[in-house]
Amino acid sequence: MRKNNAVALISRIREHANRLIVRELAARGVEGMVPSHGDIMFHLYKNGYYTMQELAAAINRTKPTVTVLVDKLADLEYVRKEKSPADSRVTIVRPTERGLGLEPVFREISARLNAAVYGGMSEAEAEAFERTLAAVKSRLDCLANDKEDEG
Repeated sequence: MRKNNAVALISRIREHANRLIVRELAARGVEGMVPSHGDIMFHLYKNGYYTMQELAAAINRTKPTVTVLVDKLADLEYVRKEKSPADSRVTIVRPTERGLGLEPVFREISARLNAAVYGGMSEAEAEAFERTLAAVKSRLDCLANDKEDEG
């Protein structure tokens, strides 16, 4: 029987995941980082650099939010910001050597989190789970975009 508590469950899952990430970072001596910094670092590990605007789009956050997150990472010396040689209005973000040194830590924590999330699911169950979550996200994206268009 359906209980209509999916959003509450998703919220609790997010809380637990974030707690696990913070605890695992602290256990490895990484201080000052929060889970939202992980999104930024994973994208930088993948591509080497992003403009602030590209980073905001990639992690689905506003540019002002990304600016605050990147500034904190820069203060911690995990990233550096530089002006684009092609357009001085554009800021490029790159990981520093210190930031690159955290990539194995992020991969370990991600593997631990994924093991907890997917547990004993078969490949087919995991794919169905992700399809279901993607469909829910898509429906909510549409509702959010409708409200923005009205405002």
